[in-house]
This record gives sequence, C-alpha cells and structure tokens, in this order.
Amino acid sequence: MTDRPELPTAATLLHTVQDEMSGVLGAVDAASLDALATALLRARRVFVAGEGRSGFMAKAFAMRLMHLGLPVHVIGETTTPAVADGDTVVAVSGSGTTAGTVRVAEQAVKAGAEVHAVTTAPDAPLGALAATVLLLPAATKYRRAGEAASVQPLSSLFDQATHVTLDVVALRLANLLEVDNDRARAAHANTE
Repeated sequence: MTDRPELPTAATLLHTVQDEMSGVLGAVDAASLDALATALLRARRVFVAGEGRSGFMAKAFAMRLMHLGLPVHVIGETTTPAVADGDTVVAVSGSGTTAGTVRVAEQAVKAGAEVHAVTTAPDAPLGALAATVLLLPAATKYRRAGEAASVQPLSSLFDQATHVTLDVVALRLANLLEVDNDRARAAHANTE
C-alpha cells in the first residue's frame, strides 16, 4: 500500500467551491449586469454563442430568456436564423480567444449586430469586438495571471460563475418585464 495524502472530504470540497464562487461573484461589477439586461431589452432578437461548457452555459441562458418571452436563438442550431442589424449576440468564452466564438462575434458585428462578451479577459479578441463585457474574474483552463485560484479543474469556476451571473441577468429581466414564476412556467416546455 502506498502512502497517499489524505483526500479532502466532500464537505470540505463543497465549502471550498462555495468560497471560490463567493470570491468571484463578489468581484462582479453589478453595473455590467444591468448593462447586459438593458441591451437585451432593446434587442430585436437575442442570439447566444459559446463552445464546450461555455456553450452549455449560453444555452441555459437562452432557455431562461425564452421563459421570459424574449426572441432568442442558439448559434449553431439547425433552426437558427441569420443574425442581422438590430440583433444582440451574447458570446461566452472564458479565455476570450475561443476561435469559433470569436468568429461568430466577428460575423455578427459585420452583420450589424451588437456583441456582448462574457469572459475573464476583456482585452482578448472577443472583448475587443464587444459593446459591453461582463468580466468574470474566475479560473479558466489556462490559469493566467489575474484569474482566481481554484482547486477545480479546467474552467469549472468560470462556468459556474457564468451560469449564476447570467441567471442574475435573467432575474433582473424578469423583474423589469414583470414575469413571475407562473408566467415563466407557462412558457416552459410541455412535451417532457
């Protein structure tokens, strides 16, 4: 039998992740959440984009926006229409350099749409294309200077922070649009 260090318990890991999330969420600029909510309210249509787990977070956000009654589409789905002038694209990339997400943002800007970035790197290519940046100072798979420390692998902390902050944007929109739980539930899928 080899001598292995004692592994942290599930309870310890839960508290560690909670502390990591508190640190990141405490550093989020609330004005940037309001700016994104305002942009979404004035958008003709909303599109979301992201790759990998960032893409999953973007899809979760799209689902919430649909529950609130916003016209929303996920870039890359077979039924997604062309992005055009007056549209808004919310692009999620922890590094701000994900090739597919940056390409979507470039094409959206060329089409006359407004891009809003969710990232850890406002000076990266995605941030440079964006009208606004929701800066989440969380760890990504790159572990660059300025990112929060994390015991979690890859971009888990960024993904978690993205999910929670975009849910806060959706909650802000729900308040502004006066959409309560019953109204949102009425828009929920009924084919499950």
